[in-house]
Amino acid sequence: MKRFMAMLNRNENTDPPPTKLLDLAGELCEALQSFPPALEKLVGVIMGCKHKMHLLTNIHVVRACVHVHVQSGQHDTACRLLEDCKAGEKEELVQLWHEIHYQRVMEKHKRDFLTPLQKFRCRKRYPPPLSLCPEGLKTRSYPEEIRQQLHRFAAEVTANPDKKQREGLARDMNLHPTQVYNWFANYRRRRKS
Repeated sequence: MKRFMAMLNRNENTDPPPTKLLDLAGELCEALQSFPPALEKLVGVIMGCKHKMHLLTNIHVVRACVHVHVQSGQHDTACRLLEDCKAGEKEELVQLWHEIHYQRVMEKHKRDFLTPLQKFRCRKRYPPPLSLCPEGLKTRSYPEEIRQQLHRFAAEVTANPDKKQREGLARDMNLHPTQVYNWFANYRRRRKS
């Protein structure tokens, strides 16, 4: 910590700061995960220094800052930090975004955990910003063309294809047979209700 503080003070007017400083900040954040008071002090220093945005390019620094803010109930600050940070690990940033909102919902409803359905609803209610997902969230639904083919097969042939038919459809549409099986099971379930 002393070495980091000395290096930070020495490079206060250097823009951008040396890579060694960024690496040291990441190593410190990772090492202090199990020492909350020291981590809080380090995060306070990072958040108050003029190289904050450069330091927030390191995923370990981002994770530590988010963790400290969430633990102190500053969910909005943690969200803004994620929106503004320039770390390259977008998937991990999206996961941190979801974790912040899970924690917020658990605190609001005084729960120790969320069920998968509650997590799903939370993700739908609080989607990550475009700065974290510039291409948008990945969806698991099939492209329109594939859905049309599956609907046509269900209407013209059968809504309950046998194994051979499912394998043929999967081959034609570049899907796995299990995906075709699940699509038809869901299709029949939707038609029933």
